[in-house]
Amino acid sequence: METGERRRLRQEAAEYYRGLRVPERMEDALNALFPLPPQDLYGELANYFSKFSKTPVICKLVGRKVIDGVGEPTLEVEIYCTVKNYEKRICSSVMATHSQLPENALPETIEADERERNDSVYTAVEWVSESLNTMLRDLDPTDQCQADKMLGEYFANKVEEKKEIEKQEKEMREEEESAKVTTSPASFHSAATPKQKKGRKSGKKVSEDSPISPAEPAEPVLCGSLAIGGTSLAIAKAGASISRVPLYLHTALLKHKETPKEITLPIPMVTVLYCEKNSPTKLKLVREVMLIPPVELSLHQGIEIVQEIQKEITRKMESPGKTPVSRADSRRGKAQKAQPGSFKRISHLGCLITGYDSLEQLLLQMQAACNNLGLELGTDLYLAINCAAHDLMDYDKGKYEILTGTFKSPDEMVAMYVEMIKNFPFIIALIDPLRKEDREQWSSICRALGSKCFLIAEDAATQISKLKTDQNMNVAMCSGVVLKYINQTTVSDLIELTGILDGQRHISILGSPDRESSDESLVDLAVGLGARFLKLGGLSRGERVAKYNRLLAIEEELAANGALRQAKLEFVDFAEESQPAQLPDVLPAPEKD
Repeated sequence: METGERRRLRQEAAEYYRGLRVPERMEDALNALFPLPPQDLYGELANYFSKFSKTPVICKLVGRKVIDGVGEPTLEVEIYCTVKNYEKRICSSVMATHSQLPENALPETIEADERERNDSVYTAVEWVSESLNTMLRDLDPTDQCQADKMLGEYFANKVEEKKEIEKQEKEMREEEESAKVTTSPASFHSAATPKQKKGRKSGKKVSEDSPISPAEPAEPVLCGSLAIGGTSLAIAKAGASISRVPLYLHTALLKHKETPKEITLPIPMVTVLYCEKNSPTKLKLVREVMLIPPVELSLHQGIEIVQEIQKEITRKMESPGKTPVSRADSRRGKAQKAQPGSFKRISHLGCLITGYDSLEQLLLQMQAACNNLGLELGTDLYLAINCAAHDLMDYDKGKYEILTGTFKSPDEMVAMYVEMIKNFPFIIALIDPLRKEDREQWSSICRALGSKCFLIAEDAATQISKLKTDQNMNVAMCSGVVLKYINQTTVSDLIELTGILDGQRHISILGSPDRESSDESLVDLAVGLGARFLKLGGLSRGERVAKYNRLLAIEEELAANGALRQAKLEFVDFAEESQPAQLPDVLPAPEKD
């Protein structure tokens, strides 16, 4: 009996292994490895048979609250996959976030934002570890499209749930107010009348004193939306890991459906100065001053030059001498003494915090720092300025406050920028020179300067989620858009939007949010998506320097493989494009011959 049972088991085992072609493949492996022979025979056998193993699938998602680069809470998403019958941690992603608070926000506003942020992270952790963990189980992490589709549907359902809750709350409030009116109509009438009168006066003042488009309300952020972006990015990283390719190549494959033979690296916009708009100095027009290395240099060379200039600026600011002044002040015999203590602070963007009394003073200092190193702006490197115009508007006056007490209308702003670029042609990029509501002036400035300067919308662009929902580029005419990976943005969203921009001869800029994390994935995404520029902040703070180091590592890898293509600086000449009768809601496509 025992012998017969063994014979039967052997026969079943033989049929089982023959059905899976194990003997045949074992023979092939042994025949192939014998002539070598490998030092680690069993390791080579494991590598050989791993080709026939099942595709790894997601078995667990873990959400965790961690701390970002500025000490604020954010979300980390860990992905575990079933690999060769074992649960294995593949990777994790840490989300960066963007703050919509103005510099002069009130303490109670800041506290409310912190509470909202904590609630959002807590909710995101719950979504990832519970709902998304169940929903995405057994999914192939290399199927990014399917993963992002499921995440999008999940988020859409959460949005509808939120709307339904708000609708019910509104109905309850209306019922309570209706009950109050029924019980005391006289008191309600006497209290409501003055409010209506006050409202009419306020409306009249706005129409007379501020004949400008009001600011669009900030897009509401759904509590927990970090879970969508964090999970999508983690899945992309897991897909790259399982495919044994860098994330930038995996991203390029997702976008182009094939691995490109050559890749052009994005040009870094390195922030060297951060100008606080609520500082005691007069200049308010500039938030960030960025250096752009020439494309003829390698990124290593370009970053080294920027480092030297940053050191020279720091040295000049900390010296007890005098800082450069504008020609107008020089003629008046005025000079501004350096303030050593005020220039040693580093902003959240990883650069020096400073302030100036005029734009000319700032630019003269930049020129002086370059000249001291034997460099020339406009030849050896270029400047980009982030104007952050949305923070400049005085809605009572209906004008932008560019200097303390100096105001300009939107049309005057366009004329000012034209004169600025004429006098300082080494400025090749302006970010947010106008609010997004001033569409007519965006069109004017693009036609006037588009052939010699990149006119880029950052905060002047609609949030990525809104662009994706509307299936169009709902921004004013511009050279390009800064895309930020935040909240419910998915990798598929970035692929789609950069594809639209590519097709319309407009540039994509991937930008680092205000509250950055140590995750370096933004650089890989920018490289894989073919972004023209990469806006990472300054060369200080670990979370930002890590990204520059990643960019340099990718450059070395591509150069070693002969796959590095030199970037180009090509402007869009809007004057050559057809101009519609009215301003479109989409970025204008180039006129075809």
